[in-house]
Amino acid sequence: MDQKRILISGKQKQNLIMEASIVSTIYDLKEYLSGVFADKQQEITRNDTHFVAAKRAKAFELFSKMGFPHAALEKWRGTDLSRALNHEYHALPEAPSPELDIDKIFKCDVPHFETLLVTQLNGWYADRNNLLQVYPNGMIIGSLAAAFSKYPDLVSAHYGNYADDNSEGLTALNTAMSQDGIFIYIPDNVTVEQNIQTVNITDFKQNLFLNTRNLVILGENSHLRLVQCDDSINHDVTFINSVTEVKIGRNSTLDHYKMQNKDDHTTLINSMYFHQDEGSTLSTNAISLNGGLIRNLSHVTMSGSHSSAEVYGLYLMDRYQHVDNQVFINHAAPDCESRELFKGVLDDHASGVFNGHIKVHRDAQRTNAFQTNKNILLSDKASIDTKPFLEIYADDVKCSHGATIGQLDAEALFYIRSRGISEANAKILLMYAFAADVINKISIPELRQRMDDMVKKRLRGELSQCEQCVLNCSTHEHSHVEFNIDLSKI
Repeated sequence: MDQKRILISGKQKQNLIMEASIVSTIYDLKEYLSGVFADKQQEITRNDTHFVAAKRAKAFELFSKMGFPHAALEKWRGTDLSRALNHEYHALPEAPSPELDIDKIFKCDVPHFETLLVTQLNGWYADRNNLLQVYPNGMIIGSLAAAFSKYPDLVSAHYGNYADDNSEGLTALNTAMSQDGIFIYIPDNVTVEQNIQTVNITDFKQNLFLNTRNLVILGENSHLRLVQCDDSINHDVTFINSVTEVKIGRNSTLDHYKMQNKDDHTTLINSMYFHQDEGSTLSTNAISLNGGLIRNLSHVTMSGSHSSAEVYGLYLMDRYQHVDNQVFINHAAPDCESRELFKGVLDDHASGVFNGHIKVHRDAQRTNAFQTNKNILLSDKASIDTKPFLEIYADDVKCSHGATIGQLDAEALFYIRSRGISEANAKILLMYAFAADVINKISIPELRQRMDDMVKKRLRGELSQCEQCVLNCSTHEHSHVEFNIDLSKI
């Protein structure tokens, strides 16, 4: 019997791949959002300047062409959004009532953590009676929508200039449909002594598709500690598409933390775009303790020489949870340094993705860039797809990358058990020592202690009894216990 070969062109082959991997859902969410954008123009654009309106229109054209990301895209190869998109959502929640008392809805439970608390409810700046507050040092904090009209020149100098609408479909969708968010402006030569904590709260009686946008601007020689938190009041299905743009001015410093402890019904797409000027310093740390599907994008551009960035991450996933960390460090100027450290522990059927990309431009000589991803899989059903990647066009550089995937070290486990520790507790201790590398990067003592406690509780499991656990959380009356563990064995 003769066999016939069918030859297809490269373009036809790509089209077949695209068709096979386009998100397949029963409910057409893209069509629904397109209808909302067309029908609710007045509501969506009511705070826009001409500059913002133009950005919005262009972004929606881009999203209409790209649609939702799918597995044929390299950056989305390990993350499937089909289940998250296969729901009927409500996309434009109304602004909170001016009578809302946000303190009755949310209170931060970090002991002795003194912060300037800035809250969002369903994507809207919560304090509707005081949309923009100007402080004696010139700092401005409040509603991004209000800043559009009150500070148009300041906003237009930065808004949409750092976020990547052209290649990130969900970022383009956010630019097109976000109604509000948080605006923070730190003038030149201002050191903010108090920690600023932003909290994005969702409380909605229907499935919510939320686009929220934040803009943070640091002038020259300024310093800020910023903590971003996500919280849910109810447990309905929620899709949060959050974009934050950050400008770090010349010789300024940003100490940034992203804390994620969401329920299994939530899909959280968290896209952070950092733009660094000459001599600036960035430290950012994303800690993911829970969530149905979490995707963190950290996009760092060093546009000025002698700038530095430290990008850290920790993820602890179990059940059928999924986490995807995408890190792009763009070295566009000489004499800069970046360091990445991401660690993950995955159990049950949990899955993860790490995609670390460092790009060193031709003129970015004398660059130092180092990247590490380490993972522990606790079951044979858990999986991680890790891809560290260097793209170097300069010749005077020091760059390295590495990734490891393994299980708990048998020799270290035997050593701890020889000290009279049960197997279950020995495993917890090893996992805690593994995670502590990232927790110890937190420079705010109260936040570090709280995250330390939450990691301990997460590792021992919700159903474990405290009295049987060798880890001593600071919130319990236990005597302090120390064990000398060689971290190199993990």
